[in-house]
Amino acid sequence: QVQLVESGGGLVQAGGSLRLSCAASGLVFSSYTMGWFRQAPGKEREFVASITGSGSATYYADSVRGRFTISRDNAKNTVHLQMNSLKPEDTSVYSCAASPSLYRTRAYDSYRYWGQGTQVTVSS
Repeated sequence: QVQLVESGGGLVQAGGSLRLSCAASGLVFSSYTMGWFRQAPGKEREFVASITGSGSATYYADSVRGRFTISRDNAKNTVHLQMNSLKPEDTSVYSCAASPSLYRTRAYDSYRYWGQGTQVTVSS
């Protein structure tokens, strides 16, 4: 049974930082592209960042590029999202997801497994 468990969310002031983590189990972790998505109340789910199984390639939404960094540790089956210079518009529930594909990693329907999500709230 595949499980993805996020942690690290919380309340932070604008300009601050948070580091999200996602621990995976039940899958061959290094074979999966990992992604982070977010969804705020009343809004559609939004791609944030993704990283290929080897970690050799990363992709970011324009809204977070230069502020967020995705990384992974295949020895520990974890993926991280370092979020710096946070803005109130970053407030959302952040979820990690696993995809068996190298392609269309910005598309949520490419992802097979999802975590429950962790709340990030950025105050102004």
